[in-house]
Amino acid sequence: MRSRSNIFLIGPMGAGKTTVGKRLAELRGMEFHDSDHEVEQRTGVDIAFIFEKEGEAGFRKREKQVIAELTGGHRLVLATGGGAVLDADNRQHLAGRGFVVYLRASVDHQLRRTGRTDSRPLLQAGNRREVLEQLFTIRDPLYREIADLIVDADGGNARGLAQEIGRHLDAVPG
Repeated sequence: MRSRSNIFLIGPMGAGKTTVGKRLAELRGMEFHDSDHEVEQRTGVDIAFIFEKEGEAGFRKREKQVIAELTGGHRLVLATGGGAVLDADNRQHLAGRGFVVYLRASVDHQLRRTGRTDSRPLLQAGNRREVLEQLFTIRDPLYREIADLIVDADGGNARGLAQEIGRHLDAVPG
C-alpha cells in the first residue's frame, strides 16, 4: 500500500477530478492543487493557447515540470490533467509519492461533462465521441497501471465521490 499523505486523482477529461479533488481536500484537511491550473498560473495563459503556440509537446513538457514539483509536496490532493499519465516519469512520480485514485468515467459521461466547451484542445478537431474513445483506449491501461483505487465517476456527485474515497482511505490500514 502506497503512502496516503498525498492523494493524486487521475482519469479522463470530464471525470470530475478537480471538483472531487477540492471536496476531498476539504474533507481531509489537505491542500488542493490542479496541475492544469498550475500550468496556466505559471504561464499566464490558458492551456488552449499553449497548445496553439507550442503544441501538445510544449504543454506536456510544462505539465511534467509541475507534476514533478507538486508530487514532492506533503498532505496534498492533486488533480492531474487527463493526459498526464502518458509520460513515464509522471506515472513514476504519481505512483511513488502518494495514493493514486483513478476516477473512471464513460465516454457518454465525458461527453455530457465537457459539453461544447472550447477549453479542451484535444476536442477541437474531429468527432468528439471518436476522440474520447481513442483517448480512453490509449489511457485506460495507463490509469489502471498506477491506480491504488478505481472509482466509477459516472453516477456520483463530487461530495459523494469524495466521501467514498475518504471511506476507502480510512478503512485501509497504514
